[in-house]
Amino acid sequence: MKYPIAPFHIAIPVHNLDECRTFYRDILDCPEGRSSDHWVDFNLFGHQLVIHYKPKATTEDLHTNAVDGKNVPVPHYGVVLDWETFETFSQELKDKGVAFEIEPYVRFKGEAGEQATMFFLDPAGNALEFKAFKDIGQLFAK
Repeated sequence: MKYPIAPFHIAIPVHNLDECRTFYRDILDCPEGRSSDHWVDFNLFGHQLVIHYKPKATTEDLHTNAVDGKNVPVPHYGVVLDWETFETFSQELKDKGVAFEIEPYVRFKGEAGEQATMFFLDPAGNALEFKAFKDIGQLFAK
């Protein structure tokens, strides 16, 4: 069954609400929406991202799976951007000094699903992936 593209909603835990609020607002340029002393809404490229305060766990390590010769953080979330927006956004992140887990590059070059991708962590250790396809029809290519 096909569905129209709709904004997603995702809520993630953060152990420092102020630090993560600054990251999403000032580094990722996400407009801020509603908030309380325990959560903050953001517009993440037209999608609703909510950061919720959760005390820092003492045993959470970053898990990765090998994909295309890289260690991809799991879990992760992000947005599929158009190619030009990806290039602009990735350069803005570099200019702001964001430390990448996986630097922007083209994955699966010449294969089905060829895409530009990058991974980085927010201040709470949540992994984000942003990607782009020159041909969006390849999004679910096998």
